[in-house]
Amino acid sequence: MLAYDLDKMLYAIPADKHSERDIKAVLTAHPEVKFVSLVGIDVGGHDTDEKIPVGEFLEDIEKFMRNGVQTDGSSVVLPKIAKLNNAKVDIIPDRTVAWFVDHNFNYPDPDTGLPVGTLRIPSSLIHNDSERVGSRVILRDAISNFKKDLLKLIRDYPYVFDYMDIDSVDEIDEILITAATELEFWVKTPDDDADREQLSTAQMLKEQYWKRTSGPVRTALEEVLLILQKYGFDMEMGHKEVGGIKAKLGNSGNYDHVMEQLEIDWKYSSAVQAADNENHIKYVLRDIFRTYGLEVTFMAKPMEGVAGNGEHTHMGVAAKLKDGRTVNMFSSVDTENQFLNPIGFGALMGLLKNYDVINPFVASSNDSLNRLKPGFEAPVCTVTSLGHNAKMPSRNRTVLVGLVREVGNPLATRFELRSPNPKSNTYLILAASYMAMLDGVKEALENKKVPEELEVSISKDYGQEDFYLSKDRMYRSEKDVFDEYTQEERDKYFGVAPRTVWENIQAFEKYPEKLEIFKRDDVMTEMALVSYREAVLEQWSTELHNRIVPETMDLLRACTKAHEEIDCVDYDRHYWEKIQRLRNQLGRNTLDEECLLTRIVNALDAKDYDTASHLQIEMQEKVAELTDLYMTYKKNLF
Repeated sequence: MLAYDLDKMLYAIPADKHSERDIKAVLTAHPEVKFVSLVGIDVGGHDTDEKIPVGEFLEDIEKFMRNGVQTDGSSVVLPKIAKLNNAKVDIIPDRTVAWFVDHNFNYPDPDTGLPVGTLRIPSSLIHNDSERVGSRVILRDAISNFKKDLLKLIRDYPYVFDYMDIDSVDEIDEILITAATELEFWVKTPDDDADREQLSTAQMLKEQYWKRTSGPVRTALEEVLLILQKYGFDMEMGHKEVGGIKAKLGNSGNYDHVMEQLEIDWKYSSAVQAADNENHIKYVLRDIFRTYGLEVTFMAKPMEGVAGNGEHTHMGVAAKLKDGRTVNMFSSVDTENQFLNPIGFGALMGLLKNYDVINPFVASSNDSLNRLKPGFEAPVCTVTSLGHNAKMPSRNRTVLVGLVREVGNPLATRFELRSPNPKSNTYLILAASYMAMLDGVKEALENKKVPEELEVSISKDYGQEDFYLSKDRMYRSEKDVFDEYTQEERDKYFGVAPRTVWENIQAFEKYPEKLEIFKRDDVMTEMALVSYREAVLEQWSTELHNRIVPETMDLLRACTKAHEEIDCVDYDRHYWEKIQRLRNQLGRNTLDEECLLTRIVNALDAKDYDTASHLQIEMQEKVAELTDLYMTYKKNLF
């Protein structure tokens, strides 16, 4: 693919070049860009894509920029909002962010020799000509609200400037919201089945972590980094992650049986731009690896028992001053004795206290919760680590929210939310997180708390009263929360982690007072929250009913008897009897009793989600037991 002249290709149109005149000039100079697509993001995190010929777009560019294009509720996930009898949705271009070109590397333009391109324009979704809906709009409003309210808070409570490298609010020109994500993914050759035991062993031995890539994986990774750099994403690095096994060189001289986990990182941007960047990067990455015959998956847990794909999400706040300086609004001026200033402590406490209602935006699928289980550094406990002292930044990888600090570099101070995965809706995660941070900052400043008091609060013991944090929780630990606490202790101190999508989304009903923080200034309206809940439940129940249950039945049928009675031992018979008992419990009805899979389907059909959720947990436990038993059984056979 590097046969293309990369320097002649158009990659992006920056936000300051979105006048009709500039757009016409750029697209006219790049005839290989044949199409324009307006990209809206619904509450499910899905993006729209349509192919508008460039000639058609330029001929009526003023109309497209003003009115966008129209779709309906059947094309986007906006339940309870875009109904069949009220379904009109407009997709309106956003001029405030960069626009990216999506290149079709398999289709060279015959005139220019460059890949045919589609200009993808991030857009807002408008329902009924007036109501702004969808994920991008919610994030935009959340950030606007955060900036406005934070400025008011620090104006009303100027004591915070005693702990910041700013003298007064009048020095501030603009509040900057910064965000970035780390993208992990698995690559493999098509149709190759994973050897779970081999992958697990390689992972425990750390045979792949940060190792040198080779063959088509190396070429594709290097090409991805070079091309993304052309887009202006400021790539930091790409490397192997912990999962994977060594590829084999086949008789043809090509590598086959590729099964590797990789990660790429790039620098931060503003919140909306960061989410847009991630969305486009995933498309580029998938397309380039496919040109080398490699499949990419961003699933949170593509293989049970092996490391899943995380997407650690970094969040910070800074102030751009009128004198040109940039100051981190979480950092304290006394970095040797204070972890954070009052704003930073308040923001961190807001994240932790309200995580029960943030989590439904983070883990909204069966796949996401398959990853969020104890082990493999899965961040399942709502807890943070600050570090043993302010001079020693934390490196605890077992916590949910990490405080990232660099001694001598106050601009680096930020929070790392470790629970999202590549399929999480980054727009809604950032929106919910910043609204939760604002809640904590508000409480900290209104109570005029200083860093020493706030460190005591966030370090409180279980059962200790606090001005803001819950009495029956702990929020800070410098220990390995998996090795140094029992499961019972983790559940008691940090709260019981949801095991199913139903348990997770129930937080909306269980903590209505926490939901109110999202509703401030209509950032998330009641209807938006209802729509999101409906979308999540529909996805969960449909996938469980139509995909997970049938796939589990396929697994049961695949676990067949493999020994002959004339050539076996009692060990084989013993394990086969256990396997057969589990197969029957899971998938075979009798006249007297329905099997587990049938009961799940019936519960979902009846919308008895409590029962379906409990049965799903039971199914997962039995499937895990069956898989291990069958593996043990097969190993004993010659």
